Parts: sequence; structure tokens; C-alpha cells
Amino acid sequence: MSEIKTIGVLTSGGDAPGMNAAIRAVVRTALYYGLNVKGILHGYNGLIEDNVIDMDLRSVSNIIQRGGTMLFTARCKAFQTEEGQQKAYETCVKHGIDALVVIGGDGSFRGCQAIAKKGIKCIGIPGTIDNDIACSDYTIGYDTALNTSIQMCDRLRDTARSHERCSVVEVMGRHAGHIAVSTAIANGAMAVLIPEKEFDLERDVINQIKKSLKIGKKNFLIVVAEGVGDAEGIAKIVQFATGIETRATILGHVQRGGSPTSRDRLIATLMGCKAVELLREGQYNRVVALHEYHIVSYEIEEALAMTKEIDPYFLHVADIVSI
Repeated sequence: MSEIKTIGVLTSGGDAPGMNAAIRAVVRTALYYGLNVKGILHGYNGLIEDNVIDMDLRSVSNIIQRGGTMLFTARCKAFQTEEGQQKAYETCVKHGIDALVVIGGDGSFRGCQAIAKKGIKCIGIPGTIDNDIACSDYTIGYDTALNTSIQMCDRLRDTARSHERCSVVEVMGRHAGHIAVSTAIANGAMAVLIPEKEFDLERDVINQIKKSLKIGKKNFLIVVAEGVGDAEGIAKIVQFATGIETRATILGHVQRGGSPTSRDRLIATLMGCKAVELLREGQYNRVVALHEYHIVSYEIEEALAMTKEIDPYFLHVADIVSI
């Protein structure tokens, strides 16, 4: 067993539904094993600015069903500097923090690497709606965001059908099209445009709409990942080329909010518990992950070196069922 006595927990980067469930699991698991817990507010900024609070059982009561993060979150440019990292280390020493549990994405895990080099043990938990952490089959927040996207597209399909329109919907995913592809399949979209796959607007969208118009289809849904962008511009091109009224909708940050689904609550809780138990076992500087329905972990360097692609079968299915 390690000699860890106090664990700090923080959330970093974009918020994701289920982060609160992970925080709750970290705090209660640590307390179960007789450890002290410190909450760091506003991510790595909180370490630099010494914004640290004590946490107990009541600190995490009634949060498992809440979206967002009770510890707040931020992106911290100052932590990318040696000066910022040194201040963060000094805050850990001041509060007796032996180890950190960091809930976030790739950028957050690089922060783990930096603070680990100062001597603070770290565990990363993948929390991002984009589902783009390569070492893990699943990231906390993805299921909730996907369900939100699907529900919003259902509503847009209702009005598109009523007015016989085409709806171009931009979903989140700056560098990853997981939400876009899954939304397109689940909502019966005519086409999906993602950053990982080259596309031709004429061939993949306009010609497909024209073919469908000839066989009586009168309303359409096009899903665009944020990384492709310009939903408004795409809508104008589609309307000009096809003659069908076309509207663009950017779902934006509505996908980040809301009560987490059962899947996000469950996976977040399992990962939070695993993070603390890894530290107790003397395993640190690792990332917790879901692999083939098992909670596992990888060394941070190994995790960050992995790559994750869109499942080609998903793209295959999206093409087949879009007719």
C-alpha cells in the first residue's frame, strides 16, 4: 500500500455531464479508506491561485444527478508555464496533497504529466463529451451529450417535416465526429459531415437530396460536426442548389448541460472509485479507462500516444440507411 494520506480532486477543460458523479465517487471512496480529500476549484487555476477546499461526505451529497461540475472548471494557460507548474506544486505541498485525481480530456492529462514531474502522484479520469480519449472506449459525458443531440434533432425534424424543409444541424466535436455520426444514424440523417472524413458537398449532399426529391422525399436532415463548421454557409449552398428551403441550427453548449444519463453516472462512479484504489495500490501517473466493458488503466504516456478513429462500420451504416 502507498503512504498517500490526502488526495486532491479537480475538473479541467470543458465540462461534461457525469463529472459530479466522478467527484462524488472519488471523495467517498477516499473517505471510505480513511484518506483526506481536498477539492480544487476552477481546475489547474485553483492550484496556482491556492483555491482549495476541504471535502467530506456531505460535500458531495445530492450531486450525482446534476450536470456540470461542482468544482467548476477552466482552461489554464498559466499552467503551461514552468512558473505556473511550480506554484501548483507549492499549493499541493502547502495542503499536504500527496496525489491528484484529474477529470478531463487530453489537455488535462498533459497537466497530470507536468505536475507528476514535480513529484505529485496523479490519476486521470476521461471526462469529455467528444468521446475522443483514445485509450478509453468511452468518456464521461458522451452519452448524455449524444442523447441531447438526438432529442434536439427529433424536434427539428418535426418542424422540417411540417414546412418541407432541409435542416442543417451542427453538433459539437471540434476534432472528433463521434457525436455527429451517432446522431446521424439515430436520427435518420440524409448525410453527416465530419472532420475525419473528406467529403464533397455536391456529391455527398446536394446530389443525394435531388435523388430523394424525385422519389417523393420532402424533408431532410444534415448533421455537421463542429470541426467542419459553417452550418449557415452549407445551408445557403444546399438551398440554392436544390431549391428546398434550408435552415441551419447550431446546438452549441446545450449539449454540455443537463442531468447525466444512467450510463454516465455509472461509468463515472466506477472510474472515480478505481482512481482512488489505484493510488492506494501504489499505481499512479495513469489514466483510468473503459476497455471491453472493464475498468482498466494505462500509463499516462501510453494513453496520450494512442489514437482513436471513427468506427468505419458506423460510417458504412450511416451511408446505407441515409437513402
